[in-house]
Amino acid sequence: MFTDIQICLAEVVAGSAAWLGRGLSCVCAQRRESDARPSFDLTPAQEECLQRLQSRIEVSYDSSIPEHQEALRALWNASFPEEELRDLISEQWKEMGWQGKDPSTDFRGGGFISLENLLFFARNYPYKSFQDLLRKQEGDRALWEYPFAVAGVNITFMLIQMLDLEAVKPRSMAGAIFLKFLSENESAFDLLYCITFKLMDNQWLAMHASYMDFNTVMKSTRRQLERELLLEDVSRLEDLPSYSLLTR
Repeated sequence: MFTDIQICLAEVVAGSAAWLGRGLSCVCAQRRESDARPSFDLTPAQEECLQRLQSRIEVSYDSSIPEHQEALRALWNASFPEEELRDLISEQWKEMGWQGKDPSTDFRGGGFISLENLLFFARNYPYKSFQDLLRKQEGDRALWEYPFAVAGVNITFMLIQMLDLEAVKPRSMAGAIFLKFLSENESAFDLLYCITFKLMDNQWLAMHASYMDFNTVMKSTRRQLERELLLEDVSRLEDLPSYSLLTR
């Protein structure tokens, strides 16, 4: 089913977007040099945490690096423990929702951190949350579903853009609030990724969405996540209403 599915991943640059894939438009807003948005001062601890996260974001997936190869194998083993992966380039990967037999071609939009996010999800919420999403076991599913793995890369990319994580300072209240959480929990980005993936699937089911609705669902997910981050009674990620969607 997933062979011809291509979900757009955009690399936002000043005034334009570079596209990967065709058929779906980009869900991420473009940035322009003329944008006038406020920035928020950071504490030294927040600056240090942001820099460490940015170092992760800057790492591209490289299939020649043994650590990256092992992470990819680990993702397969966590996803399909009952099935042996024959090779890192294999038709088996399509079972997980990659566009082809080589997942490395799908990491261009999200980098190595998008693989780390998926692996964190698989290891920390393995049974109900991760496996239910992977195998589409919850709810009344569409005939033409979103491809799990490529959707995961889109989520990583969307969060980086939404929270302005490549900027020196956050330029939105949601980004500033997230950096507070990050300074208190080094795994905050990975945890927020898991929450967002479950929220996206929840929105997908509520909207009775199908493949061509993916961008609409992503936009709705982003708006809901931004609203939740701004709630007054949210002092940590575990306080987000959508955190309750996660089950171990």
